[in-house]
Amino acid sequence: MAHLLVLTSSPSAGAVLPALELLSHRIRTIPATPAELVTAPDADVVIVDARSDLVAAKSLCTLIRTTGLRGPLLLVVTEGGMSAVNGEWRIDDVLLTDAGPAEIEARIRLALSREESAAEPVKVQASGLTIDEQSYSAKLHGTPLDLTYKEFQLLHFLATHPSRVFTREQLLSEVWGYDYFGGTRTVDVHVRRLRAKLGEAEQIIGTVRNVGYRFNVEEDESRPVSPGSH
Repeated sequence: MAHLLVLTSSPSAGAVLPALELLSHRIRTIPATPAELVTAPDADVVIVDARSDLVAAKSLCTLIRTTGLRGPLLLVVTEGGMSAVNGEWRIDDVLLTDAGPAEIEARIRLALSREESAAEPVKVQASGLTIDEQSYSAKLHGTPLDLTYKEFQLLHFLATHPSRVFTREQLLSEVWGYDYFGGTRTVDVHVRRLRAKLGEAEQIIGTVRNVGYRFNVEEDESRPVSPGSH
């Protein structure tokens, strides 16, 4: 039995997912507002209601990931709302409003399983650059880099695959997701912005002509280390 936290503008969890109340999990429902996150109780799984207001739900999901609220994040949407969901929501799974109890139970179980088996967040340290995926932050020689979420994702992905060359199409798929409708030019723009923010260390992101990009680093610097390592 898991502890579920449901964030919704509806008065009850059953109004969000009718089949949810048929399961044996402990459910607590709170208003889907940023203010409620301050005192939100710990939960094994967090469920956000995005049936009626996709914009507000997306902002709430992003905020949840930055407030330290633990647990997998599941999103409840209508079938029509599915087209708006992408990697930027930073959720773990999606549930349609008409999902049955067996499907809900399976998705909760799988989300918890992935959470348990996930590797400990790591810090990547190389060439004066420190990337902390737990806090979504990056520093260059101790100075914080002011990165957007996508810039951080791109830098983190390249840094965790040192010296490996990726085409623009591969980066678009890995960082932006298969459902992204923009072109590969988006990758070039973000690489250019990243290099500008890296300043004199811009060579960390190398260009392989007619192929794509890679993270340049010395062989002995390329290993990721866990938080607290020296």
